[in-house]
Amino acid sequence: MAVNETLSTYSDMAYATSVVLYMFAMLLYFAEFSYKRSANPAAAAQRERELVGAGGGSAAGTGVGRVETPAKRPMAERLGGMAVAITVLGALVHGASLIARGVSTGRAPWGNMYEFGSSICLAAVLAWLIVLYRQSRKVHRDTTAVQLRALGGFLMLPVAVLLFLSGTVLYAEASQLEPALQSYWIVIHVSAAIVSTGVLLLAGVASLLYLVRVRHENSPEKMAAVGSRLPGSRALDRVAYRATVIIFPVWTFAIVAGAIWAEAAWGRFWGWDPKETVSFIAWIVYAAYLHARATAGWRGVRSAWINVFGLAVMIFNLFFINIVVAGLHSYAGI
Repeated sequence: MAVNETLSTYSDMAYATSVVLYMFAMLLYFAEFSYKRSANPAAAAQRERELVGAGGGSAAGTGVGRVETPAKRPMAERLGGMAVAITVLGALVHGASLIARGVSTGRAPWGNMYEFGSSICLAAVLAWLIVLYRQSRKVHRDTTAVQLRALGGFLMLPVAVLLFLSGTVLYAEASQLEPALQSYWIVIHVSAAIVSTGVLLLAGVASLLYLVRVRHENSPEKMAAVGSRLPGSRALDRVAYRATVIIFPVWTFAIVAGAIWAEAAWGRFWGWDPKETVSFIAWIVYAAYLHARATAGWRGVRSAWINVFGLAVMIFNLFFINIVVAGLHSYAGI
């Protein structure tokens, strides 16, 4: 099948547009972060009660027929709302770029490192938006959703860096798959790996910020400018754990599906290829993290460090193993 060059060009344009939108959203997230005061749950709850009361006072308090003017939203919250809106727009444009790339080539749009990196970033952004949406549904009971927006800039930073590298250093022209990848397993195995890596990126960033927040809570005089503005340690720890525990079975399935594909393609389920080995090491690390969370003495900081180490292994697997180390999985196309 010939490549549709027009659609491929539109895909590249949409990709570049999404990078610009994500970077703009990142700046807005950090602007909100710089405007915020210390993340004090009691003060936040009091402000929420004041906002609700200002928008809907009782007849005894406001007088019959009197309309109370709603309180003006703080600048930080307005910036955060703009950041989320632009993130949603960026995700839509980003998704359109992958769809156009897939249609232009008539295959799954993750056949090389450029497309693989793009897909991982989209998975991370969608996971982030899902977290925000779930928290926003109960925003009137607590302010967790507003607090968690502080995580947005720190997630968009690695996403923007990875997209920039994928679109420059790792960029590959639209083309057909190499013979070794022409299998329906690329849809099953690689898609599971993409979703897992994207969600684990979110979990790793949350654990890293959790460590910063805990250090601030234990030593308020240290890193006050950053640590005091982060979401509460419990909220960050909850995001990291839930993201990991939900996606761990998907990562397990990705490894199993890869073994089945390896048997069909190379005649063996497991050959300790560098990619297989490091993927299995990452699986062990995340299994250790989940086990640590269930062990009283390892909860909190110790388990968070394990999760951060898991993220480091995944990044090593993504870049070093795919690009530098020669192996049967070296299909970088760069």
